[in-house]
Amino acid sequence: MKLQTLQKRGSKLAMPNVQVAILEETTPSITPFGEKLNSIGLMPFRPVAIDVFQVNLGYLCNMTCEHCHVDAGPTRTEIMTKTTMQQCLKAIQASGATTVDITGGAPEMNPNFKWFVTEIRKISATIDIIIRSNLTILVSNKEYRSYPDFFKEQRVTVIASLPCYTEANTDKQRGDKAFVRSIEALQKLNTLGYGQAGSGLQLHLVYNPGGASLPGNQQGLETDYKRVLLEQYNIVFNHLYTITNLPISRFLDFLLEEQKFDDYMQLLLESFNPSAAAGVMCRNTLSVSWDGYLYDCDFNQMLHLTVEPTAPQHIQDFDVEALLQRSIVIGQHCYGCTAGAGSSCQGTVV
Repeated sequence: MKLQTLQKRGSKLAMPNVQVAILEETTPSITPFGEKLNSIGLMPFRPVAIDVFQVNLGYLCNMTCEHCHVDAGPTRTEIMTKTTMQQCLKAIQASGATTVDITGGAPEMNPNFKWFVTEIRKISATIDIIIRSNLTILVSNKEYRSYPDFFKEQRVTVIASLPCYTEANTDKQRGDKAFVRSIEALQKLNTLGYGQAGSGLQLHLVYNPGGASLPGNQQGLETDYKRVLLEQYNIVFNHLYTITNLPISRFLDFLLEEQKFDDYMQLLLESFNPSAAAGVMCRNTLSVSWDGYLYDCDFNQMLHLTVEPTAPQHIQDFDVEALLQRSIVIGQHCYGCTAGAGSSCQGTVV
């Protein structure tokens, strides 16, 4: 199938199988990702541990951000059930994972969200529970306004998306009033101790580029964010994570519509970093979808690329040893995680 045909089918309608086809039918100059790994001695590509359990509680969200690789929004109906959460809890305990990374959509909108977080905390007082919040949900209505206090009670780490420290750029990506609502939520978190020195309450922000480019230097951007947010809004936070936009979902739509797909893929290829490839998140992370299926990473989940067939496919069949023996499922989109300083859910890799 020719790329031009896929572009027509993909724009605004890109189903996972169509996205995979688009990504595989790149220009001849784009080396298959597996060949690139083989050239630096990383094949077969296998996990080294399961330190991080990343659990997607559903694609329902109060926002429809143009860069969202999950394609989340208010009309999505996919929500993790309590039964699947119970299966996740058993697996988390069996795995010995040190981090549980809870994401969405807006994970706070799952009706069993608080119960799930509380049960994870019962497993271990020291396990790092991460909540990935869009911030605006925390100031949207009376119910969600209580969530920052719950976060403090359970001593969770908050990782919040703030694509820019200016109102115009943030609203362009995330919608009208997104910035002022995000600032309100950050100020609330600060009053509870989040981001404050010595509190132990971690607050991190996430930056991603607004267009078809790689993120700037993470440390430099963090310095700028901290200066502007403190001077203008009296906001403090711990760290800024820069994340590369992967060519999937809504960002893939953008690349196709702007006819920048080939150029962006070439940029990712030319920016390939062997050191970043060795440390990508799929080597120590297991991603669990809202319906309990297992993936090597959150991005593979969006493309419906489950873990290889020889490994357990669903959380109810969780087996640490079997999953550690699997080969990681890769594709051309993986160039996004290995470009420049690398990209993971915790920011740069190197």
